[in-house]
Amino acid sequence: MTELDYDIAICGAGPAGMALAALLVKRGVPAARIALIDARTLDHASKDPRSLALSWGSRQILEEIGAWPAAATAIEQIHVSRRSQFGRSLIDRKDYDLPALGYVSRYGNLVTALGAVCERAGIVSLRPARVEALDELDDAVALTIAGETPQVLRAAIVVQAEGGLFNEQQTRATHRDYQQTAIIAQVRSTTPPPHRAYERFTEQGPLALLPQDDEYSLVWCVRPDTAIELQALDDADFLQALGAAFGDRVGTFTRATPRLAFPLGLNADPRSTARTVAIGNAAQTLHPVAGQGLNLGLRDVTVLARLLAQGATPAMLSQFTALRQRDRGTTVRLTDTMARIFANDSPAQALLGLSLAAIDVAGPARGLLAELMMYGRR
Repeated sequence: MTELDYDIAICGAGPAGMALAALLVKRGVPAARIALIDARTLDHASKDPRSLALSWGSRQILEEIGAWPAAATAIEQIHVSRRSQFGRSLIDRKDYDLPALGYVSRYGNLVTALGAVCERAGIVSLRPARVEALDELDDAVALTIAGETPQVLRAAIVVQAEGGLFNEQQTRATHRDYQQTAIIAQVRSTTPPPHRAYERFTEQGPLALLPQDDEYSLVWCVRPDTAIELQALDDADFLQALGAAFGDRVGTFTRATPRLAFPLGLNADPRSTARTVAIGNAAQTLHPVAGQGLNLGLRDVTVLARLLAQGATPAMLSQFTALRQRDRGTTVRLTDTMARIFANDSPAQALLGLSLAAIDVAGPARGLLAELMMYGRR
């Protein structure tokens, strides 16, 4: 059985995992002391067509490590409204002297860029590889990598970043089933305002349109029974239903790609032990309202990279947990509260139109909302 030794093993070579590895090297950690482990090959991951919402702050992180993808559509305005209610809020990048509030990119484009950065840096990549056992010792963590010739990898610190194997006896700190399903597709309309994203709150949940090339990436959150009905419609009837729910702000919807449906819930478990820590989706899987999932994960990355560059020790993981508590807590509470309000016919929904109108009039309130979306809680 082959034995390998590293300072830091990262289980999960998705955007958060690869960004962490690249930023560690940028901070001075030798590339040969870092191992990336993932069940998928980079070629497989690079074909993933899913869309990602990236904040302005996330672009700054990716630019620092040389992984900003050229194929990204800028979001210059975010229009927030409530269906059948007075009031709306418009957040504009000009108000903050920025070239964009955020961007929309494909998962495959982002991991391709990050993969190239990691390869140039000489970071060890074990993929496809599956961690089948993890044993935390006093001075290291031993990971057993499955395969024809099993390998044991010893690392001072193990980071779970969307993958890996942790103690199955651990339970999630917060779990919630929103009784909502997200319908995902690419859609096209007749008169789309350029570079404007929409967050439209309906009686069943938020409906988001994110500009991507000459189309929109659609995330439509509805009750499970409604999702089944929508999935059964042909394209023409689906587009008509979408138009009825969203309105005519982008004209008439004319085209939709095949639709996918995903149940929605909150899993917030920023678990850690003396020598293991979770970041990104492994620490918190959020409702897609406000599009904060990956952005929160990349903020995890920046703090963890700075600390581990000072030493791959349990003391640094303890500092990480303390430093990330505020931003993680604020973002989880924000998305959870919004999701719960719009998962049912709560009376609080009736107040949203007035609230949006007040936010649009009050510059400080709009600025706070914009800052949370662009940078998180700082």
